[in-house]
Amino acid sequence: MDAKLDAPAGLARPEETTLFAILLAISFSHLLNDIIQSLVPAIYPVLKTSFALDFGQIGLITLAFQLTASLFQPFIGLYTDKYPRPYSLAIGMGFSLGGLLLLSVAPNFGVLLLAAALIGVGSSVFHPEASRVARMASGGQHGLAQSLFQVGGTAGAALGPLLAAFIVVPHGQHSLAWFSIVALLAMIVLTGIGQWYGRMLAATRAKPRAAAHPSLGLSRTKVFVTISILLMLVFSKFFYTASISSYYTFYLIQKFGLSVQEAQIFLFLFLGAMALGTFLGGPIGDRIGRRYVIWASILGVLPFTLALPYAGLVATGVLSVVIGLILSSAFAAILVYAQELLPGKVGTVAGLFFGFAFGMGGLGAAALGELADITSITFVYRVCAFLPALGLFAYFLPRLGEEPMANS
Repeated sequence: MDAKLDAPAGLARPEETTLFAILLAISFSHLLNDIIQSLVPAIYPVLKTSFALDFGQIGLITLAFQLTASLFQPFIGLYTDKYPRPYSLAIGMGFSLGGLLLLSVAPNFGVLLLAAALIGVGSSVFHPEASRVARMASGGQHGLAQSLFQVGGTAGAALGPLLAAFIVVPHGQHSLAWFSIVALLAMIVLTGIGQWYGRMLAATRAKPRAAAHPSLGLSRTKVFVTISILLMLVFSKFFYTASISSYYTFYLIQKFGLSVQEAQIFLFLFLGAMALGTFLGGPIGDRIGRRYVIWASILGVLPFTLALPYAGLVATGVLSVVIGLILSSAFAAILVYAQELLPGKVGTVAGLFFGFAFGMGGLGAAALGELADITSITFVYRVCAFLPALGLFAYFLPRLGEEPMANS
């Protein structure tokens, strides 16, 4: 993982070179982190049966995880913008390890909530600093770096339900403890990344102070409005995604009579498509402009979400893959767009947007669970189908410089 900090004359400096070893390491860590996180919703069918939970209680478990993951992230990002903490990545994973072990032995609903909250704390520490590492290693290809970083998380979220289907469902709640190996491996990798991060910080501090980040010429009001639009689009994406990640298996079981394992495979296909879309969204944004990717991703998925509640089993599988592929391409573009809108605030922006995304996912899961109890799962999908229409607001995003965005 070592990288030369002072390149000879005529060679690219580290900040001008895309460090794929670091990007792949942080992406792999994100994969391991999100495998652990995705186990929580993936085992809902097991917990529902074991603890006789209703959909409202399932939504509260997601809310407990998402609130701790979301509330702390902006503050951690703001703090680490001023005081970077390279080894906080490994420490945060320690919280996830504790929550995972507690989840494997939880005797009641209250302990389930506590375990989910601990995993959320680990997530809140991980994402702002990991996003900063990705940008540091980007070599100016910020969209590509964010996509590589995020695709690890999306792939981990896809693998979680598959692993749950073949390990936790047959062997029960206690088998979650086996996944502590995943958390320990992540802590080892993150410690290595922390060592590289620390060396980069030391080299940066030894150099003359860099010039201030250039202004984009936008008023504070315009910046505020633009950030608000981006957050609205994140709301649309993650509120809809919550309807899939938390309740898709129940929808398939109830509507088509699938087994838990069969439904988990369908969920894996959706999340796998999201991983591919996440990977494609960043580099496409580097080439054609992030504004266009954001517009096409959020609004472009609308016809497919509207069709999903009325489709048969095979068409449901196909539509969910298309939805995952298109919808997931937006987030890397949104994040890099916001970081360019607020230069020098990488951790703050990452914490705000990851935190808001998780918060919307948690609130969405809780609200949709209550709505499902009152109405039906099918009705939930009919209502959520209209959320991507909020993509119309992407029209009002300003063009930051020339399109496509410069890699700077």
